[in-house]
Amino acid sequence: MYHPYFRGKQFELVTIRETAKMLAENNFTPIIEPVRESLAGLKKSVDAIKKANGKAVVVINPFYGDHHEDASVITDFLKSSPDTSGTIFAGIMLHSDMKIDDILKIKDQCPDHDTVFIHSGFTDPKKLSSMIDEGMSCVSNTFIEEHAKLLYRKHFNGHKRILLRDGFKRQRNADYPTLEEFSDLHVTYKELGMDGFGDFLTVGNAYSESGGPAYAVALHITFIDPSKDDVMYIYHFVSDTRDTPTDPAGKFSQALGKLIKKLNSNSSHIIETEAIKEFRLLHENGHFPGLGYIKKLSMKHHIETISVYLKASR
Repeated sequence: MYHPYFRGKQFELVTIRETAKMLAENNFTPIIEPVRESLAGLKKSVDAIKKANGKAVVVINPFYGDHHEDASVITDFLKSSPDTSGTIFAGIMLHSDMKIDDILKIKDQCPDHDTVFIHSGFTDPKKLSSMIDEGMSCVSNTFIEEHAKLLYRKHFNGHKRILLRDGFKRQRNADYPTLEEFSDLHVTYKELGMDGFGDFLTVGNAYSESGGPAYAVALHITFIDPSKDDVMYIYHFVSDTRDTPTDPAGKFSQALGKLIKKLNSNSSHIIETEAIKEFRLLHENGHFPGLGYIKKLSMKHHIETISVYLKASR
């Protein structure tokens, strides 16, 4: 159903571990692209998913990060824990410079794990779909929308299809508007002929090794508006101080104050998730837990918001 896409940085992996039970209970399947040299955090996240009886996709040929040139350590990691339950899938990123033979070579590296194809610029969908029709094993085809438009996706009609849309328009923290539309895929994915949907949470698909100095601090909080056909929107609560990289704690306090004011207005449509409760506690205590921790809370809130909506829609 819902397939959130995570790059395997520290707080993304922590988010997976802390939401593993919720992900499993809702039949959500996180997609994890390992980008850090150490796989210790990835192992903990996968173990948490397994313990919760959930499912996950681990990308074995990441496009970004430390394993872009040589991902053998990732395939070795999967080989070291054969997937007898069929719940940890080997994800293969399909890029514009790949040929069918490249796909087959990568696929053969993890024979004990079912395959998920992640379409991200591949240019020969007709041939690949024919090979799947002829018996090539593939659990599902996951399409990154900006790289796989309607005509491309039509080649895979009749197969399980997941559509990922990047609803997060990445920009400088100081430049975010107060409010913008995020996505309607949670409402429309079935009408588009998809079996599931996903996004890049409140982080976005754009990749950078580090965030750089925080001239402004922004809290990104999603909500679903029932008065607007259940479309998901995102608030950006941005600090007033934006002209210096110092005092992130003070800037966080400013942004958090704006979030709390909006919550207390009773007109925000933001649901009271566990993450929102923690934001309230941080405000009460005047505590700054660090920028990575804040990002984690935003992601956890986003996942729980989708969970609550889908449960109510059943």
